[in-house]
Amino acid sequence: MPGMIVVGVLFVVVAATIFAGIKTVPQGQEWVVERLGKYSCTLKPGLNFIIPYIDNVSYRVSTKGDVLSIGSQEVITRDNAVIITNAVAFIKVTEPTRAVYEIQNYEYAIQNLVMTTLRAIIGQMELNSALSEREHIKARLQENISKEVANWGIYVQSVEIQDIKPSESMQKAMEQQASADRFKQAAILEAEGRREAMIREADGKLEAAKREADAQIRLAEASAQAIKDISFAI
Repeated sequence: MPGMIVVGVLFVVVAATIFAGIKTVPQGQEWVVERLGKYSCTLKPGLNFIIPYIDNVSYRVSTKGDVLSIGSQEVITRDNAVIITNAVAFIKVTEPTRAVYEIQNYEYAIQNLVMTTLRAIIGQMELNSALSEREHIKARLQENISKEVANWGIYVQSVEIQDIKPSESMQKAMEQQASADRFKQAAILEAEGRREAMIREADGKLEAAKREADAQIRLAEASAQAIKDISFAI
């Protein structure tokens, strides 16, 4: 009886050991294995084997495309205008070992990197350019981010600017400016209208004076001719 118990215990231990050494990695993931606290290998999707109790799966890294949302932030343009912008980054881990050993938290790092880079890019632009050149900002942002995260084993598929708009105070200032511009334009149009009316009135008076002068000249000429005729007749 004791022998059977020992055999049973050994069987369970052996089975557990074999089971611990078999690892099935699902598609879309790669597992980083450490041996005695040091990097050993990376398990690819499918059936894999490790040394039980010595090897340990320390990180399970998704190699699927991931979406990182970049929160809204206030950015000051070159002409001191305040705008609010946010973005979204599409990334993919290509080298899991770098993603886990080169950076503490690559998602948090990329989010902050996008925010600081976006502030730097828009800070070099004026308000009108920042609001109208979204594709230009996107291209520069993706280029800068891709260079930075390449050492982390991450590929930036795309960076999209979700929203970019003036802040509430800036919108009020722009509305006031637009209103002032409209009043100014209306005043200009009114002044031009009065000027045009005065010019037309002056032109009318001038034309009337010319016609009156012509009439007087013709009347004088007619009188002179009449006098000549009468003199000739006498």
